[in-house]
Amino acid sequence: MKYFDSLETRLPAEREAWLMDRLPRQVAHAKRNSAYFGSLFAGIDAGAIHSRAALSGLPVTRKSDLIALQKAAPPFGGLTATPLSGLARVFASPGPIYDPEGRAQDWWRFGRVLFAAGFAAGDLVHNTFSYHFTPAGFMLEGAAHKLGCPVFPAGIGQTEMQVQAITDLRPAAYVGTPSFLRIILDKADALGADVSSLKKAVVSGEALPASLRKQFVDRGIGVRQAYATADLGVIAYETPAEDGLVVEEEILLEIVRPGTGDPVADGEVGEVLVTTFNPDYPLIRFATGDLSAVLPGASPCGRTNARIKGWMGRADQTTKVKGMFVHPAQVAAIVARHREIGRARLVVDNAGGQDNMTLHCETSVSAGEAGELAAAVVASIRDIAKLRGGVSLRATGSLPNDGKVIEDIRKFD
Repeated sequence: MKYFDSLETRLPAEREAWLMDRLPRQVAHAKRNSAYFGSLFAGIDAGAIHSRAALSGLPVTRKSDLIALQKAAPPFGGLTATPLSGLARVFASPGPIYDPEGRAQDWWRFGRVLFAAGFAAGDLVHNTFSYHFTPAGFMLEGAAHKLGCPVFPAGIGQTEMQVQAITDLRPAAYVGTPSFLRIILDKADALGADVSSLKKAVVSGEALPASLRKQFVDRGIGVRQAYATADLGVIAYETPAEDGLVVEEEILLEIVRPGTGDPVADGEVGEVLVTTFNPDYPLIRFATGDLSAVLPGASPCGRTNARIKGWMGRADQTTKVKGMFVHPAQVAAIVARHREIGRARLVVDNAGGQDNMTLHCETSVSAGEAGELAAAVVASIRDIAKLRGGVSLRATGSLPNDGKVIEDIRKFD
């Protein structure tokens, strides 16, 4: 079998109709069973949320807000729709942010990821993700069990013992960070140990540079990447095509302009927003704080869901200018006042030893209209950011497509 299930090869229109059919029911479920979403969506007709345009009108919930929300209403800020007694585990991520796990098998949906990487029933999986505090170890273990793979719960650290276990048990597969896989292989070389049983790996948690991937391939290990968070589970994953990351079937993904909930055009870098259909933790328009972009076309592997470039940095570009915080949402508010502006980028520098900021705006207005527009934007900057700033009008398409809304180029040495 080439694919995990038939969902992966549906016509895009069929998938979209399926998602839009489920969306209003998930909004209604969250509104009815989650105290947080019940309040957030008060006055919203869940039945009307049956299109991406309607979804884009719902408020965004940010990962960065979870610490405060959970302190105010422990343990999960009222975001869960299943009571604590109905969950299987509770985890803590840095912050701390507390994450629930429900009782369904492969609750985090990693089974699809392992299958795409070639994991098969009977493969022993050497799992080096942490089983302590954070959910990563259990994320991969649950998926392995769904595929019929036994797991060695190695966890992190103790490199010589890791090598010994691989030498003795001859696992076929590895899951963990790519850097730790390299450490294990280097230690095995130093010890003269045979770890050649490892033939496939799923890595996550950090970047996989092309040079490091080549080292693994040269040793006969096929490596696939997964993009996931402790809140959402799998968002996207790499397939044998190694051409971008295919979006997981059980989520609805949006790419929006940082600091807003406004979708960007395909190909433009923006912040990753995810809506899940998880009944226990029904996160809707959940802003990850990560940047990515949608790739054109379908994957050569035959899976028909959208693809993204993977992790491209962080969307939270808040900076302090003359003692005042400036947020991406403020830049968006400035741009929203002037329909002549397309994309914009606030550049902060300290030439001459003093903080300065200039809003670079893409526009197609005529030279005769430029002066009036620039003056109006200067006034908007002062009104919204409570700071003085300059304006530079730029040709449409001239700003870098990297998702940055605020660029801080100050030098302090």
